[in-house]
Amino acid sequence: MTTIRVPARLAILFAALLLAAPARADEAFVTSQPAETLSVVDLPTGKVVATLPIPGKPAGIAVDPLGRRAFVTSPDGKALTILDAATRTIEHRVDVGGGPLGVAVHPSGSPAYVADWYRHKIVVVDAARGVMTGEIEVGDSPSGLAVTPDGALLLSADRDSDQVSFIDTATLTRLGTVKVGARPFGVTINAEGTRAYTANVASDDVTIIDIPTRTVVGTVKVGQRPYAVALANGRAFTTDQYASTVTVFDTGSLARLATIAVGDYPEGIAASRDGTRVYVANWESNTLSVIDAQTLKVVADIEVADGPRAFGAFIRRTDP
Repeated sequence: MTTIRVPARLAILFAALLLAAPARADEAFVTSQPAETLSVVDLPTGKVVATLPIPGKPAGIAVDPLGRRAFVTSPDGKALTILDAATRTIEHRVDVGGGPLGVAVHPSGSPAYVADWYRHKIVVVDAARGVMTGEIEVGDSPSGLAVTPDGALLLSADRDSDQVSFIDTATLTRLGTVKVGARPFGVTINAEGTRAYTANVASDDVTIIDIPTRTVVGTVKVGQRPYAVALANGRAFTTDQYASTVTVFDTGSLARLATIAVGDYPEGIAASRDGTRVYVANWESNTLSVIDAQTLKVVADIEVADGPRAFGAFIRRTDP
């Protein structure tokens, strides 16, 4: 075997380049409701690299965990648009009826689950074929959805029932409900699949649910009209719409750590996969704010199309 010796100075240079390079070149898929578009943002550069027309006032977004497809809900169009995330092309546009809002995807990439605000149901859609394969009755006005990392459970924030529904994804049956704060909108599950966090719009707080026991284990007061929660590095970040802030608290102690001023009317929020950044869609400012998850400071604002909501899991992985 031949051993190749690299000069010390070159070895140091190579190491520096590796450290400087982004570990994961993520993209953000940002729905803009009045503009009826989907903006694709290259996050390492902060540049919008594509703008796609999506009719029907798009709001909800979910990118599958492998980054292959993006799913966009259009409440006014009563449709779910399924896109090839890499080529930015539409594969299917599915008429799901009612008022589709929140959307989530099984960890395998299919099916997609769509919250029907008006019919109080979750619609199940086969991603590859673009057809509906089932429906599940839940509480009133389901909004945010999330699937556990093992794919076994789907959680629905039933806004007008003040509850979260637990659904068995294998049988599409509702297992039970958990009462939370007033008017839960977004729901987020941690990477371990052990806790869920609901942003409760009317009670200005976040409810923390222990998923295995289906019990509430804590409540944290946040800013006015919280809509969604992101998790990064042992911290929870909540968009406070009416306050134009993000409230940060420790997920262990539940102690509040900071209040960060962002753009006007923040709604969608998501963390980068490495946990170093948190991205916030500001509905009235037409920007995507970038928060350093360690220093809790806004480090950039990226301009996007009019009325960004990005309600859901809008970060796409681009590496294999």
